[in-house]
Amino acid sequence: MKPLTTAADEIYRKVSHPATKLGDLRKIAKELKTNHALAMELWSTAELYPRLLAILIMDKKELTETVVQQLIHDMDSHTGEDHTQLADWLMANQLTKDKKGLAMLSSWENHPSALHRRLFWYHQGRLRWVGQQPPENTVELLAAIDSRMAAEEPEVQWSMNFTAGWIGIFDETQRNKCIEIGERIGLYKDMPVARNCAPDYLPAFIESELAKRSGKK
Repeated sequence: MKPLTTAADEIYRKVSHPATKLGDLRKIAKELKTNHALAMELWSTAELYPRLLAILIMDKKELTETVVQQLIHDMDSHTGEDHTQLADWLMANQLTKDKKGLAMLSSWENHPSALHRRLFWYHQGRLRWVGQQPPENTVELLAAIDSRMAAEEPEVQWSMNFTAGWIGIFDETQRNKCIEIGERIGLYKDMPVARNCAPDYLPAFIESELAKRSGKK
């Protein structure tokens, strides 16, 4: 890592400790506003919280496909949930904010990188989850989930399952298909569910979310 400028080092020291909260990062980003040069300095630290902050202050105009590919490649140096957190944060805070980023997301269904594929599927699920009008590709998505989810990488399985769940909630015509896929593949079936959390097992997730919407929970 190259030495940070004085300004970047000051910000780095504020956010590089384990007690940092995501709300803290958003507050700092609001104060800093867009600053792509500073973002790239923070990114160069290769640490989780400075990189999360960096994503918030990046300039969308600078996020060419080459730059985005490098950012996602860099995320593979992180372990555990950190690399998926960074990828999901980049998608939600940058790539979904303009047509260029959306075009990238839509092209990654069959990308060699698991993180790219995760973001394709997570974006498709979010289109349903946040109540936007989803593209007319539900049947094709479910066919791909049915045929590929069982053998996918864990980080991609999660987002495919997420997408199937929200399809099952909002598209009544495909609900039984989503439940059947979940029952047959059995992903997350035996995973313990924390108190006040939704289950990840697809049939149980759909049932739980529908119950919330009907006022039963």
